[in-house]
Amino acid sequence: MKFQELRKAMVLGTLAAFFFAFTFLLNKLMAASGGHWIWSSSLRFYWMLPFFLVIVLIRKNLLPLLAHIKANLLAWVIWSTVGFGLFYAPLTYSASFSPSWLVASTWQFTIIAGVLLAPFIYKNRAYFSIGNFLFSLIILLGIIIMQLSQVATINTKTLMFGSSLIIFAAFCYPLGNRKTILMIKGELDVYQRILGMIICSLPFWLILNLYAILVEKSLPTAEQIQQTFIVGLFSGVIATSLFFYATQLVSHNHKALACVESTQSGEVIFTLIGEMIILHIALPSLYALIGMAIIIIGMILSSLCSK
Repeated sequence: MKFQELRKAMVLGTLAAFFFAFTFLLNKLMAASGGHWIWSSSLRFYWMLPFFLVIVLIRKNLLPLLAHIKANLLAWVIWSTVGFGLFYAPLTYSASFSPSWLVASTWQFTIIAGVLLAPFIYKNRAYFSIGNFLFSLIILLGIIIMQLSQVATINTKTLMFGSSLIIFAAFCYPLGNRKTILMIKGELDVYQRILGMIICSLPFWLILNLYAILVEKSLPTAEQIQQTFIVGLFSGVIATSLFFYATQLVSHNHKALACVESTQSGEVIFTLIGEMIILHIALPSLYALIGMAIIIIGMILSSLCSK
């Protein structure tokens, strides 16, 4: 593939990482203020719905999308639930257990997940890149070091539980994303794909909302509604559009796709800076910073390997 195309996708992926960072920051802010995680997660997608509906309507692409969903309803519901529901609900819940920069760091496991899932998604072992896998292990090492740096400040069981939620989400996101790319076979654009995934993940969110109301006796707070709007706009609309467009640009090249997915490591730096400015946290420990640096190095090496 052309280097210019890869570079464009990399720039878009990095911009997406900046806007995705608001997810970790605001989820932590909502968790700290007592907002229930179910509303923090579901309201984001309710806010995203009108934005993407308007975009698709303006582009006169709604009817082809609805026809595609009707023809592949079960697949749409399954992979939208995996890619949006089972990705974002655990990620939001994890904000109750860890600092936002640590959640963002552990989330980089999605890079490893993308590499491991590739041969199973594409049914071809040739899609497994040894180079990308080895460099992904460097990222994993950085994540482990950052986790160990928190052992003294966070209960070990709590840390492990929060990490397991993030790792589960880290597999669901690339799985849902890549499966929907394969499903649409180039017949829909990125905005149609995102809108379709939002619509088809709604049953999952509605079930969670019923649970929150009937079992948890919880309703969203006014502050939570405002903050999820910001998350929905910055992360759900802007970041998701940029990232999905970037991955679709290189979807025909699995190495380049892994390269673009690795740009999400930038979320770690953006989230840390944001948490220090907005939440006024102290600079993490030396071990945490070393782990963070290793993650970034792994991202860069993975990118070079994919060229």
